[in-house]
Amino acid sequence: MVLKKFSALNKLLLFLIFALIICGIYCIYSATWMRETHFVKSQICWLSLTIPLFFVFAFTDYRWIRLGAIPLYGMGLLGLILVLVLGVKVYGARSWLNLGFCHFQPSELAIIGGIMVLALYLSNSDQRHPFIRIVTCGALMGVPCLLILVQPNLGGSIVWFPIFFAMLYAANVPARYLLTILLLGVAFTPLMVNFGMKPYQRDRITVFLDPSLDPQGAGWNINQSLNAIGSGGFFGKGFKAPNTLNELGYLPSTIVHNDFIFSVLGEQHGFIGGVILIVLFALLIVTGLFIAAHASDRLGRLLAVGITFLFFTHTFMNIGMTIGVTPITGLPLPLISYGGSFMLIAMMSLGLLQSIWIHRKLVY
Repeated sequence: MVLKKFSALNKLLLFLIFALIICGIYCIYSATWMRETHFVKSQICWLSLTIPLFFVFAFTDYRWIRLGAIPLYGMGLLGLILVLVLGVKVYGARSWLNLGFCHFQPSELAIIGGIMVLALYLSNSDQRHPFIRIVTCGALMGVPCLLILVQPNLGGSIVWFPIFFAMLYAANVPARYLLTILLLGVAFTPLMVNFGMKPYQRDRITVFLDPSLDPQGAGWNINQSLNAIGSGGFFGKGFKAPNTLNELGYLPSTIVHNDFIFSVLGEQHGFIGGVILIVLFALLIVTGLFIAAHASDRLGRLLAVGITFLFFTHTFMNIGMTIGVTPITGLPLPLISYGGSFMLIAMMSLGLLQSIWIHRKLVY
């Protein structure tokens, strides 16, 4: 049975996953070789744990979430509550739990649990009025989103909204309802910026709109990121090129291997390197939507859409913030950025995506 399921894997998705993982190890090494080497070793250790987990999830029928979604969602909420009390404060946000052997970010667990619960609810709520479905989904999303925002972790809360809209759209909620929600969100954005954000978060929005306003302060990271990518030109400066902005410390050394890893790639390998990586992510997202379109049931389709938009949002926001298209939010680049907790959730999610493909001919 396992061999049969192995042969049924979506080969393109499998190739893209491992191609991005290899790119990730290379990029982490490129970003840190002149200062630290343990990041690569740590990332490989996490991969040795999460790659088997990927195959476990891939070969297990995804319909287990009918029993596991609510407990996983509850664990995510519990983690978000615990992090507010016992969490470790990093860069102004209390977002991490110290488990002794590692630091874990509960918001990552909450979001995959949230996607499962939303998929489960929307797949069984066709007969209910669209307004009831939206309010229920809004509550399921709103509770963890609010807890993440309180940390404060603006990036972690923003991720929920594209996923929310995509899953509602895939569940055939009428477009007029979605448009109304979107317009209301736009209308309330100024209130959110002025009264719902910390000063440093408002500064990020300000320098996003005009990076020249505070070039030595809040605008430093984005300006140096743009300088690094721009200096790479078409072909880049090359691997371990001397006197790069990263090597000289202009890119923030504490997070360059995470938030600004695309800046390192752009400086070393230029436009060509950036395009290749973006194409790999684009193929991953298109493959996810293809799997969603060929899922055997509504649960699989909605789950695949949620997971695909999780990767799309992280990719768009991370690359976007390094090139000045989006504000700096601190979201990792999937499979590329250094970090164990998101790698764990990413491989679980991709395993579920493979499971939807493998089990698409089985309908219970």
